[in-house]
Amino acid sequence: MKVIVTVIAKDRVGIIADVCALLAAHGVNILDISQTILQDYFTMIMLADVSGCDLPFAELTRTLHEAGENLGLDIRAQREDIFNAMHRI
Repeated sequence: MKVIVTVIAKDRVGIIADVCALLAAHGVNILDISQTILQDYFTMIMLADVSGCDLPFAELTRTLHEAGENLGLDIRAQREDIFNAMHRI
């Protein structure tokens, strides 16, 4: 299953490393990344494959959210099919 992961935070060194390490620790494969800085804010969208993840999807989303709070990041994950359905015109 593919998911969309978004990250928003005040810019600082190591955000990409922190998020990628967290995903890798749970067997999530990052397929594509887009990131930019909007004024002082870091924004990132990733397409990831969770078929090798060691956690159920609901637990992964909770883990990402909690880890994000501890790191000062807003991390959210959404299934690709739901993301696409929500953004279809």
